[in-house]
Amino acid sequence: MILDRKICQKARLSRDARFDGKFFTAVKTTGIYCRSICPVSPPKEENVSYFDSAIECAQAGYRPCLRCRPDSAPNSPAWKGVNATLDRALALIDQGCLQEHSLAYLAERLGISDRYLRQLFKRHLGTSAKNYALYQQCLFAKHLLHQTKLPITEIALASGFDSVRRFNDCFKKQLQLTPSQLRKSTQASDNKITVKLYYQPPYNWPVMQATLAARAIDKLEWCTKESYGRSFTWQNSHGYFTATHLAEQNCFEVNIVISEISQLKAVTHNIKRILDLNADLQHIESDLKHCLPSTFTFNSGIRLPGIWQLFEAGVRAILGQQISVAAARTLVSQLVDNLGEPYGDMRLFPSPHAIANSDLAFFKMPQARKNTLKNLANFYLEHQDNSEPQQWLALKGIGPWTVNYAQMRGLSDPDIFLGADLGVKKALAQSHHEFSPEQAAPWRSYLTFQLWSQL
Repeated sequence: MILDRKICQKARLSRDARFDGKFFTAVKTTGIYCRSICPVSPPKEENVSYFDSAIECAQAGYRPCLRCRPDSAPNSPAWKGVNATLDRALALIDQGCLQEHSLAYLAERLGISDRYLRQLFKRHLGTSAKNYALYQQCLFAKHLLHQTKLPITEIALASGFDSVRRFNDCFKKQLQLTPSQLRKSTQASDNKITVKLYYQPPYNWPVMQATLAARAIDKLEWCTKESYGRSFTWQNSHGYFTATHLAEQNCFEVNIVISEISQLKAVTHNIKRILDLNADLQHIESDLKHCLPSTFTFNSGIRLPGIWQLFEAGVRAILGQQISVAAARTLVSQLVDNLGEPYGDMRLFPSPHAIANSDLAFFKMPQARKNTLKNLANFYLEHQDNSEPQQWLALKGIGPWTVNYAQMRGLSDPDIFLGADLGVKKALAQSHHEFSPEQAAPWRSYLTFQLWSQL
């Protein structure tokens, strides 16, 4: 990606937060790279180089600034969204795929050759997939060193390293800093971790909060005027989090309790997904406005509220078929109350095994709907992580709306238009606008939520 120097210069000198994360400034005389909003005195233009991503700065030999902490910048590189395969690869790496598996396994998951995967990373990021993964692990560790009192040993594990020695070596190599330069003490704390997760404005929290609150399940989720939280399971770990919106700082302060510290990075990434913190909404909204009539009342800052896992999204979609949001919430609450594993004062969402082995007699619904739930649970038990929503169409009782809804909220797919949804149809009828949803690609999920916001 070739950046325009004049535009970057104006943006960094203005320190406008809207450019935060869209490029990074590297200073040749100090060997440091910064965010566009860095508070230090701006360097002379002849001493500056501009990069599209933080990892490109690191590959060029620069180390991160300790003042503006570029690891906290919203993740919105200009190429993001251009290559769906690369987006999927990055998502799987952020979930820890290369910590547990080989590059060949990742390529197989993506349905491409490992040679082509290497080419994608080289072309768009200028580095290898493995090096990208290590760099992200180090940035996450740096985040924890700044914001928590976790011992360095636990930070190493939380970041995906199997030893402190490897962590120290990799951290110094990738960031040209040692953990001790960021951390003066390594006092142990309890298992409650607090981090700040930043986003690029606009962010319409009232609409996001209303969407989450209307569907929140007692004992599984909690929602206040300024926060959202829930219990969760992730692979072999469980825990809960509460994310509090700090509008003036363009971030969420997130308190996390987790049983397995090694899963913290993946869990944090998933929290960012369900709150849709990585979206470059200015770009998305600019595209959407071009395909909507000028008379359309556009609600700026509307994000995609995610559901914790794809299986849960599928279950919620099945229970929400052709009924109101309130009625669906009642059914999901009954499922959690009866089959959710107790976790302190909370409950965890029922596992596929729990649903598959229940007769679901507590539901007052047709047996066919119960069978659909059990079919999905059994399908998940057979296919595990290789389940793709489109494969669900072979299951009796699951149609396109259910698959699309689960894909939009369980995978945060940005390009799903729920044209058959009753709410979308009602919004279209009320608006009296004529336009083609296909013109909104690849952001049709955002169009769907725009229409829902009109109700």
